[in-house]
Amino acid sequence: MKYSKAMEAIKPSDIREILKLTANPEVISFAGGVPDPDLFPIEALKKATDEVFEKSARRALQYGTTEGFLPLREKIIAMMKERGIDADPDQLLLVTGAQQGIEFAGKVFLNPGDAVLCESPSYSGAVNAYLPYLPKFIEVPTNDDGISVEAMAKILEMEEKPRLIYVIPNFQNPAGRSWTTETRIKFMELMEKYDIPIVEDDPYGNLIFEGETPPSLKSMDKKGNVIYLGSFSKILCPGLRTGWICAREDILRKFVVVKQCADIHSNSLAQEIIATYLEHNDINEQIEKIKQLYRHRKDLMIAAIEKYFPAECKYTNPNGGMFIWVEMPDGFNTRDILKDALAEKVAFIPGGGFFPAEENEKCFRLNFSTMHDDRIEEGIKRLGRILQAYIDNGKKCDEA
Repeated sequence: MKYSKAMEAIKPSDIREILKLTANPEVISFAGGVPDPDLFPIEALKKATDEVFEKSARRALQYGTTEGFLPLREKIIAMMKERGIDADPDQLLLVTGAQQGIEFAGKVFLNPGDAVLCESPSYSGAVNAYLPYLPKFIEVPTNDDGISVEAMAKILEMEEKPRLIYVIPNFQNPAGRSWTTETRIKFMELMEKYDIPIVEDDPYGNLIFEGETPPSLKSMDKKGNVIYLGSFSKILCPGLRTGWICAREDILRKFVVVKQCADIHSNSLAQEIIATYLEHNDINEQIEKIKQLYRHRKDLMIAAIEKYFPAECKYTNPNGGMFIWVEMPDGFNTRDILKDALAEKVAFIPGGGFFPAEENEKCFRLNFSTMHDDRIEEGIKRLGRILQAYIDNGKKCDEA
């Protein structure tokens, strides 16, 4: 059987493959980037569902417009205004999770060989979404302030400009870092010189533990080149698979055409359920519950890391989101370490898949959103013991 070159470019997701191995409830898993299901507002969603079936079942079960259910789009516009984004429903397209928005950006903008500029590291799901379009990836270094605008400026001075920029400014997956306001301002000032579409992926922006989330890139966008992606997956529940794209109207029309070709429209029933839920419930109260629990678990994991991990390990301490990023000394391969960790029934995600252009196997991602307190403590203790053994034995990738 012959497959397309695009199909040959796609790699299995490290995360999805590892999650198969962690289905055993005995495994303490820090692998998945998923929300805690205990926080899903099940009763409220059940009431919303019952109301939809009582009042508008025939409409909710019928085909809908490609752009999405207008009352839900209007409620999303109001939510975005709280984040400083001024838009109207004609600039919003509902999609099947923000992941679909990421993939659609590849269809809209990329030809084979085009360059995609992204943070280093970057979300592996976006990397895999763009791979079928056979692009070249350019990684931009990051630090605790966010993306290196200076490094970006040098890249953009090259003759061949990237055709697409993909970034996660808030509590980035996988590193958990968030761009400072100063970095955002400098980034947008730099981008005013260029006509390059910027995909701003923002699934975690509401999940800030202290203070207020810095302004979105979209709120600073003077040229209309920022394509903002939002989602209900992390602030409500992912199973309804409802996200959105906010972009200037001429760009959004291209996404609408792509959406029509892909699946006509997103789940009409899910859209009406969410709209009804938002009509009767304060989403900010739901978000606050999530933030309080995730902050507690993050603090617990950081304390355990400080207690059990070797001093040679570096790690981030995020102010929001769901992830902690750990960096081993040079020469260590976290894919090898994972094998030993799984033998001890603890799991994480090796970092190699988050680097599309440069090889880097010494890092790994930890998720703190789903494990209960005792399992966080025990899992980090086991993992720390394994990491210490690697450090003590000098067991590096060429010796494993």
